[in-house]
Amino acid sequence: MMPDLGKYAFAVLASYGVSLGLIVLLVAASLLRARRVRRDLEDIEKRSKRHHG
Repeated sequence: MMPDLGKYAFAVLASYGVSLGLIVLLVAASLLRARRVRRDLEDIEKRSKRHHG
């Protein structure tokens, strides 16, 4: 089902590969940051509860 890319096959497929890799990196970075922010927020909430009863 892949179209004939001719002499541009390597460039096109490499571009798709790089794009996919960057998307994976962005998603991974977002998930890691979300985990860190959630943990930090939980720590702040625990400290806030201790100070306010």
